[in-house]
Amino acid sequence: MRDLSLDLKGKIGKEVTVSGWVNSRRDHGGLIFIDLRDEKGIIQLVVTPDLGEAFSLAESIRDEFVLTATGKIRERAPELKNPNIETGDIELVVDSLELLNRSETPPINTHDDGPESGEDLRLKYRYLDLRRPYMQRLMRRRSEFYKFLRDYMYEKDFIEVTTPILANSSPEGARDFLVPSRLHPGMFYALPQAPQQFKQLLMVGGVPRYFQLAPCFRDEDPRADRLYGDFYQLDLEMAFVDSGEEIRKTMEPLIKNLVTDFAKKKLVLKSEVAKKYLTDADEIIPRIPFDVAMDNYGVDKPDLRYGMELIDLTEALKGTEFKVFQSPVVKALCVKNGASLTRSQIDNFTEKARKLGAGGLAYIIYENGEEKSPIAKFLKPEELAKIKELTKAEDGDAVFFGADTREKVNKILGQLRIEFADHFELKNDEEVALCWITDFPFYEFNDGEKKIDFGHNPFSMPKGGLSALENAKTDEEKLSIVADQYDMVMNGYEICSGAVRNHNPEIMYKVFGILGYDKKYVEARFGGMLNAFKFGAPPHAGCAFGIERIFMVLEDAKNIRDIVAFPKNGSGIDLMMGSPTPVDEYQLEDTHIAVIPEED
Repeated sequence: MRDLSLDLKGKIGKEVTVSGWVNSRRDHGGLIFIDLRDEKGIIQLVVTPDLGEAFSLAESIRDEFVLTATGKIRERAPELKNPNIETGDIELVVDSLELLNRSETPPINTHDDGPESGEDLRLKYRYLDLRRPYMQRLMRRRSEFYKFLRDYMYEKDFIEVTTPILANSSPEGARDFLVPSRLHPGMFYALPQAPQQFKQLLMVGGVPRYFQLAPCFRDEDPRADRLYGDFYQLDLEMAFVDSGEEIRKTMEPLIKNLVTDFAKKKLVLKSEVAKKYLTDADEIIPRIPFDVAMDNYGVDKPDLRYGMELIDLTEALKGTEFKVFQSPVVKALCVKNGASLTRSQIDNFTEKARKLGAGGLAYIIYENGEEKSPIAKFLKPEELAKIKELTKAEDGDAVFFGADTREKVNKILGQLRIEFADHFELKNDEEVALCWITDFPFYEFNDGEKKIDFGHNPFSMPKGGLSALENAKTDEEKLSIVADQYDMVMNGYEICSGAVRNHNPEIMYKVFGILGYDKKYVEARFGGMLNAFKFGAPPHAGCAFGIERIFMVLEDAKNIRDIVAFPKNGSGIDLMMGSPTPVDEYQLEDTHIAVIPEED
């Protein structure tokens, strides 16, 4: 039986057999030392010349050769102990050595020490990259993470059910991956963007609490926090629930425990605005309405490890003679220690603001009791005093302004808030701030198509039910309808999306009818669900947590691809397997598909 390296510390004087990869080899003339690595760590092998053939073998081996060694464990001499590895107090004196396989010189670094290889090279040789102790630890941690999730769900009496991979196309907000049907020419399956319809049908089927670690497929552009193609989510649904708060209270303990018990991090809440939306004095996870989040943070996924909220100065500067501030909305950010910014750094932030659509970036620096600013001469003393009062600016701070439409100002200052937090290192990786964003708009205006569209999930229940839909006559009234929908945010990342579901066929028809879709369209796309709802559907609600994104934050990974065993690169290409690839002509014929070449 093979012994793992970290299991050897209590076996001094005993004979053991170990197997693994050669991490390094050192020839000291009369002795050869081999650091043998397995998934648990490293053990030093000592090979003496009296072993004959085994010693000759030891002389020939190189890094990443695969070996099995048998011998006795002994304690190292005090001056030879290595405090940098777990087994640094012991070594294995080899009695026999067997070469299991040779290795060519690895094209990438398989150690954690030394320069890290480039991402594309690491992904091309991912099976070698996975040998690194860092990657081994991440894979083991991810397995423990999955167990943590499942244990909690079983404890809360959820039933794990797997749902189909070959499904129908569904409007989840991203492009589908389509699968042509060989048996039904011209027809297509879609890989599920989420198990949305299936989990609602489980509620109709009498399953009281469902969950699964569900694979999801979306043809979206990858980002540092979003994988291309496929990802997993903790998907769940509860029957006889007509309030999002019941879902939130059910799932909050899991996320809190992941932060404090699994990741050993500290839960914090440093935004004074967010603290106003706590449900009670003992809570640390606020429920922030969507419009409040946008007005105070400029985004619907605010990082609450720091404050620096957007401050509305519109009313205070009403009637100003400064033309830049004669805009529909004027807001400001007070950046603590902002006076330390150099001119070139301010220019850099100004350029970022311009790329977001700003004409420039007005500012005031408070230093030595003075207000230093190119715009100060255009403002009255009482206006300057009001700005300082409302922003709570102190000596050493800087205040940056945005003036335009509310939507544009929120967008620009919201992104600058994130940039300033990065610059001043306000994001402590040992801290986690959580919040729920609630009351999302049911509909939104699609600028590209110049029409009203779904804001998020069309299967959500609009607050106010059917009457809210029937009373909405104008576009403005339609855009004011609120969905009983909620997202959870962790350190500025959306980690969960959920809603109270629409289980009423009449409301479903009306929801789509407002956008101009008739009953035939709804029945063609969602006939299975609508028919099921006609047979006594219970009220139900649920949500889905993005597993990779949560794990990325808890493990301090900067790129989501690092915490997945076999990810695609930033262009959606699997460099290791070489996909996507062309397929043989007969495969296209079988599925009744023709490839149309792109024109030059």
